[in-house]
Amino acid sequence: MSEGTPTVLVVDDERDLADLYAAWLETDYEVVTAYGGEEAIDTMDRSVDVALVDRLMPKIQGREVVEHVREEDYDCGISMVTAVEPDYDIIEMGFDEYVVKPIREEDLKEVVESLLARSEYDDQLQEMFSLASKIAALKTQKPAAELEGNDEYEQMTTRLAELRSEMDRTAGDLSERDLEVELRQLNVDS
Repeated sequence: MSEGTPTVLVVDDERDLADLYAAWLETDYEVVTAYGGEEAIDTMDRSVDVALVDRLMPKIQGREVVEHVREEDYDCGISMVTAVEPDYDIIEMGFDEYVVKPIREEDLKEVVESLLARSEYDDQLQEMFSLASKIAALKTQKPAAELEGNDEYEQMTTRLAELRSEMDRTAGDLSERDLEVELRQLNVDS
């Protein structure tokens, strides 16, 4: 995480949309815009605190951008902001949030704020939020019976339960806002 004003990297091959997201965020953050996956990889550096990545782009897809960020061990939160409905392939992707377009300005700002807040958490808590986001995304697209029959999904829910159990033991150490974020996720999961 960088010092001072947080930096947000907006990655989308639709220039008008990337510019719109940047305009929404530039009053509160330092915003860098990349109009495709290749430019995102070239632009990414340790100053980026949050990356908002479109999933489907020509040449280098959002998934590859996320893989690059994780392989290079950049310390930033990543949200996929995409028109692609979530499917089981998201389980292995290294993002922290999954947002389906269209997205409203206040929702985009909330995603950025949430990812910035999470950057202060330890790795275990960050993993918990990432799993909860993936589970919630899949629940919006898949029938419960189908989810229950998927081994990878079951492993995710088991791991999330383990992490939540561990968190319950340390909940007294979290701020009120952090607990509110977790409770919102629990409501989405229900």
